[in-house]
Amino acid sequence: MVDYNKGSFKKRGVDVRINDSAEIIRPHLVELGNHIAIDMCVYLSVGVKFGDYIHIAPHVCIIGGSEATLIMEDFTGIAAGSKIICAGDDYNVGILCPLVPLKYRNVINKPIIFKRFTCVGINSVVMPGVTFAEGSVLGANSLLTKDTEPWTIYVGSPAVAVKIRNSELALLGAKELGY
Repeated sequence: MVDYNKGSFKKRGVDVRINDSAEIIRPHLVELGNHIAIDMCVYLSVGVKFGDYIHIAPHVCIIGGSEATLIMEDFTGIAAGSKIICAGDDYNVGILCPLVPLKYRNVINKPIIFKRFTCVGINSVVMPGVTFAEGSVLGANSLLTKDTEPWTIYVGSPAVAVKIRNSELALLGAKELGY
């Protein structure tokens, strides 16, 4: 088993904790900020750029291959059991198998972006190309296929906006932490 706490990441900040059971396929494509926790049984196969204060909970799967990208700005997180799909086959055309040459497939490869203060609830799925606007959250057991609006809570499959979040405490906390 690889010791990611001594791994060869593209960038690594301070106070980065990676559980021994996490599997990071391409650490050379991973940029980690400060105060990051990657919990047990996390699977990560894409290039990532993490800001500060980020938590990836147990059994999260972040997939899409070497060309796919996940960007998580400061104060963001992904709850247990969630799936972040940064790239995958277009089911409308081509052969649906990653072992087949690309000329016979149509791969959707669009970065997923988490702006500050965003998070994904437990057992949720996020599809390629989604941008979480600042402060938006996705509730438990939800499927997100489209961009979100700032400081809005989304739930369901497919996810829909249900409520506006209060931003006051999050913004105050970030300011006091120097962000």
